[in-house]
Amino acid sequence: MEDEQNPPKKSLKEDIVEMLQKKSAIKQQVYDNTFEMFSLLKEVLHELINEVNDEILNADRRIKLDYRDRGKFEAEAKIAEDILIFSMHSNIFEFDRDHIIWKTSYVQKDKFNSYCGIISIYNFLADSFKYNRINDLGYLIGRIFINHEKHFFVEGKRQMNSINNFSSQIINEAEIRSIIEKAIHYAIDFDLLAPPYDAVKIATVEQLNTKIENGKLQTGKRLGFRFESNDILY
Repeated sequence: MEDEQNPPKKSLKEDIVEMLQKKSAIKQQVYDNTFEMFSLLKEVLHELINEVNDEILNADRRIKLDYRDRGKFEAEAKIAEDILIFSMHSNIFEFDRDHIIWKTSYVQKDKFNSYCGIISIYNFLADSFKYNRINDLGYLIGRIFINHEKHFFVEGKRQMNSINNFSSQIINEAEIRSIIEKAIHYAIDFDLLAPPYDAVKIATVEQLNTKIENGKLQTGKRLGFRFESNDILY
């Protein structure tokens, strides 16, 4: 007769089967949800850009917005002198043990709720691509985390969606549009600053030759300034 207080230990094969049936299945659902929402993001982004362009009357064509699909996992929006890159990662992620997500009741109730796909939003200067300045700096201004129930939160510049509402926030077209609008607004408002004198007072011959040929001296909106990670939690 089996000891009810000490049931037989599962074999590794049984554990593998159980993990595949639950953990891996949930990760696949997370991927499907994230890809579905990224595809919707592309549609909303393209639509919003067309709307804004229609409302910019008699304007210099250089300030018009432009949309470009960069493939299955990327989309680009040119916003005047800026470019926003929206990028979906193909893998599913867990959070480190010090992350605030572990303090939410939603995740404490079921740890599988913490598995998320990621859509990242990067801000670059348009001239960085135009002149192929491969050493120019871009900044991650936001990350959208989506789980298997389509719950989400946004980590990034300025307040968007609080992680405290992860248990109730469901990603949808309206939420995606709001995120895109705030990302575009932030990019326009995020100005290019001249670097501190001491950061650029010495240059190599190679740098100057490169600059003369192609204007490729390294440039970024906050070159020479520290970009604090604690400044990017929504």
